[in-house]
Formats: sequence, structure tokens, C-alpha cells
Amino acid sequence: MAPTATATATAAEEQQHPRKALGLAAHDASGHLSPIHISRRNTGDDDVAIKVLYCGICHSDLHTIKNEWRNAIYPVVPGHEIAGVVTEVGRNVTGFAAGDRVGVGCMVNTCRTCESCEGGAENYCSRIVFTYNSHDRDGTVTRGGYSDLVVADARFVVRFPDALPLDVGAPLLCAGATVYAPMRRHGLGQPGTHVGVVGLGGLGHVAVKFARAFGAAKVTVISTSPGKREEALERLGADAFVLSTDDAEMKAAAGTMHGIVSTACTTAAVHPYLALLRPHGKMVLLGVPDKPMQVSAFVLIGGGKSLTGSSMASIKETQEMLDFAAEHGLNADVEVIGAGEVNAAMERLAKGDVRYRFVIDVGNTFSSLASAL
Repeated sequence: MAPTATATATAAEEQQHPRKALGLAAHDASGHLSPIHISRRNTGDDDVAIKVLYCGICHSDLHTIKNEWRNAIYPVVPGHEIAGVVTEVGRNVTGFAAGDRVGVGCMVNTCRTCESCEGGAENYCSRIVFTYNSHDRDGTVTRGGYSDLVVADARFVVRFPDALPLDVGAPLLCAGATVYAPMRRHGLGQPGTHVGVVGLGGLGHVAVKFARAFGAAKVTVISTSPGKREEALERLGADAFVLSTDDAEMKAAAGTMHGIVSTACTTAAVHPYLALLRPHGKMVLLGVPDKPMQVSAFVLIGGGKSLTGSSMASIKETQEMLDFAAEHGLNADVEVIGAGEVNAAMERLAKGDVRYRFVIDVGNTFSSLASAL
């Protein structure tokens, strides 16, 4: 992770990289984003240079720019749902070429030698370097996809299938990969299963789509918002909806689900959700509750149930997810916005007013930022 205390990137750090780029950055905990000149490294032997065309807005971007996790390294250039086109590759790179459609997700480096890295689970490396707001191996601070150019090690770049558009595919690099990996790993959504999805937001709506594509016998959305019922059933094709604040609905669904994916960030008391599981059912936490969790050991032991967590996805899983999405015609539901609309979008995101992911049209609108510098 990035430092636990607020820090400011020094001018010396920025000067270490010779290539100039344009970005949107937050400079303090107000989270207000404004144009900034940043630097990128020249394309190294193992690197891929990418012209950014689209970048999704993840809720973690909002948390970071407002320093809600107390680790912001200002100025912060967010963005880890990056989709674009290769402009240059290093001499050791054989898997990509100029003109390829590619993406960069949540990480851009790891130690590459630990058990997790060698086992294909580099997303759990203790020395992971995140795409933004993290210190890279050369000591510089990483800058994300709210910019017109990124340079990344080819090991952390994935290919977009031809059938998957970049604008609706960009959010899959975080939201899609984050739900796909644990659902596959734990068998949630395989034919014959009943899967519950807690929360119907950026991650939740994609989880519903993946569960259906996996062949789940039944997909149930569990939400605190009664207004999501019609959306879940009519628009996204869920089979059932349970209002978690309605005791009767929760009781009727008790003991019916093989697995639950929790994408919500405010579920501290998990007992009511564990009660929805069948014996040996699994609940996977993806959202981070805003309070310490409360769980009774008897609830787990009595039904042989499992409560586990999952973070992001490996590069292999991310590529598999993109290929699966293209094969099944899956994508994120997005609102494409211009660079000048980003601050308004952040305000709406804080209120939950988005269906379901904002995506910045970097390629067509970032040039207008230059006049503001």
C-alpha cells in the first residue's frame, strides 16, 4: 500500500521522468480535480506506452482523492480502469504491438519473487505497486489513467478482445475483474447454483451479469434500496430481489443460497446475510464495511459456512474475464463524460447517483484541458 500518512510528491520525483503528459489531479482533501502537467518514463525494454482513450471512475478514486483512507500522496492522479491503444513497445516486448487495444487495471508492479507472484496471484503480493497513489520501484509516485498517456510494464497490461468496446469495457478492469475472480474461484454461479449479490452498484450490476452468464440457476439481488427492485428484475435480469431491511423477505430467503457476493461497503453486521446461505455456503466480501464486522462463530460453525474476502484479480484472471465478457456480450453499464465533467461526476458518485459507472472520454476531451494550464 501507499504510505499511511498524507504526503506530497516532490518536484524531484516528478523530474525523474522525461516524458510529458497531461492529467487531472487532486491537490488536497477537498478532492477537487484540476489539470496538471505530469511526467512519464520513457518506454523501457519491457514497457508498453499507451494512449489513454477511456478511464473508468471507481469509488476508490473518490476515497483516495478525499484522503478518506489516510494514504493520499498529493497531487493524486486517479484512475485504474484504463483503456487505450498501444503507441510504442520496448525491445523485449513480444505480446503487444503499436495499434493494439489494451488495458491497465489496479496494479503496475509487484516483487515478482514471492510465493503469491510465483503462484500467479500477484494481486496478493505484499510489495504490490498500485496504478496510482503508490511508490514505484524507482521511488516515483504512480499516476493513474485520468491522463492522456501511461507507460506500464507489459506484464501488467491486458488485451481487449475485438468484440469488447473500450468505453463499456474499461470498468471491467476493476469492477469486472474484482467480481469475476472470486466467483470463479469459489464456484459461485456455476450451473445449478443460487447466487446472492449484495449491493447493486458498479460491482454488483456486473456480478449479476457474470452469474447469469456462468449459468447460475437463480440470481438474487439483496439491497437496502427498495427502488432497486425493478432495476434488478426488469433491467438486469435478476431472478429475485430481497430487501434486506424487510425481515419477512429475509426470512423467506433464509437457507436458500449456495453463495453470496457482497459488493456493499456498509455491511458491518453480516449475520442476516449468512443466514441466507445453505449449509456449506460461502459469502465473499468485496466491499469494505465502514465499521468493524460483527459475526458469531456459531453461525459459521453450525452450518459449515465460510466467510472470506477477495481483492482485485491476477493479470491472468483479468485477461480471462475480458475474454469471457467478449464471448458472452457482457459489459458495464456506463455514463460517458468529458474531462470537464469529472468534478460533477464525483459529487454524483458520492450520492450514489450513477448507473453504474462513469467513464471519462479521455481521447476526445482531454485536449481541452491544456488551455486551463
